[in-house]
Amino acid sequence: MRLFIDGDAFPNLLKPIVLRAIERLKLPTFVISNKTVYIGPSKHITSMVVGAGIDEADHRIADMIEEGDLLITADIPLADRAIAKQAHAINHHGDLFTEANIKDCLSMRNLMHEIRDSGIITKGSTPFSGKNATKFANTFSQFLSKHIN
Repeated sequence: MRLFIDGDAFPNLLKPIVLRAIERLKLPTFVISNKTVYIGPSKHITSMVVGAGIDEADHRIADMIEEGDLLITADIPLADRAIAKQAHAINHHGDLFTEANIKDCLSMRNLMHEIRDSGIITKGSTPFSGKNATKFANTFSQFLSKHIN
């Protein structure tokens, strides 16, 4: 299993959590983004900066990810692409995307996008918090325990 991190908008609170797991498990990791994103010092991390075009990082991740890999992303369409390749995906809030829930998550995301575009709702999501980081850490740890021997 390899770990892919969608580095664009990756919360700083998650970096030490992920780095500890990468080091402990010697987990091959790819951080892919439109700008340099530093997770921490590790010989197991490969950082890739792609062009500034829209979704360039997503396209690179979708091209590279394979069955059984894990993706950390807040991008639901990218998670859907990973799930379609039989990979796994967790968002920054600790929600695990699966074949059973990804289409519902994608539909809700699209609905909320339409509602925001219409001006009915103008607020974005709530700020990332320590509570979110704790939930992520728990989900991430449980996933790794289950999938890495």
